[in-house]
Amino acid sequence: MPYEMLLTERRDKVALVTLNRADKRNALSIALRDEIDQCLQELETDDAVSAVVITGAGPVFCAGFDRNEFFVREPAHLEALMESTDRFHLRLINFPKPMVAAINGSAMGGGLDLAVLCDVRVAAENATFAHPEIKFGAPTLYGPLAETIGGGLARDLCLTGRRIDAQEALRIGLVSGVVPLDRLLDEAMAVATAITEAPLVALKTVKGMIIDRYCWRYVSGEDIFAGLQPPAS
Repeated sequence: MPYEMLLTERRDKVALVTLNRADKRNALSIALRDEIDQCLQELETDDAVSAVVITGAGPVFCAGFDRNEFFVREPAHLEALMESTDRFHLRLINFPKPMVAAINGSAMGGGLDLAVLCDVRVAAENATFAHPEIKFGAPTLYGPLAETIGGGLARDLCLTGRRIDAQEALRIGLVSGVVPLDRLLDEAMAVATAITEAPLVALKTVKGMIIDRYCWRYVSGEDIFAGLQPPAS
C-alpha cells in the first residue's frame, strides 16, 4: 500500500524501507510509527521478501520520537501515544525476518532503538548515536541494547545519554561496519542480499531464536512521559 511518510522499494528478495520525514529529521511521530507497523506487518506475510533494509531520508537516520506529541495532554491523544509506542516496539521486536539498518546519520533516542532492534547495523562515517531522552525524564530501552553490546556499556549509554561516533560504535559492536556515506546503501543491500541466500524458513527459524534470546518484557507505564520537559521554543 502507499505510505505518506515511508518510501518502499523491492530489490529481488530485499525490501528497502526509507523513513521519509526528512523535514522533521525523521522523528517518530504517532503517524510514522503506525506506518512502520503497517509496513512491517505487510512484509511479514510476503514470502517474496526475505530481508528488510531500513534507512532514513536526508542527513539524519532518525532523531527519535517526536517530542512535540508528548505534551498534548488530552486523554485520547495520550492513549494513542502509548498504544502506538507499544505496538511499534513489539512489531520490531517480534518481526520474523532479518532486518538491516543503514544508518545514514544521527540515530538518537527512539532512532537508536530502531537501529538496535534491527539484526545488523551498518553506519555511515558521519553517524552518531545517543539516548538523550534520559535528560528529559524518559526511560531508555535498555534490554535490546544490552543484548547487542553488553550490559556494562548499555548501562553507560542509557544512564549518561552520552553521544558516540561511528568509530566508537564499531569498536563496541553496536555496528558491524562503517563506510563512506555514498557507499552506505550499497553496503547495507549487499549484507541483506547475502542474508537472502539462505532459505526463508531457515532465516525465520534463526530469527525466532534471536527473539527468544531477548528474554525481557517491554512494559510501558501508565504515563511514562509525564516527567518530560517541553522542548525549547
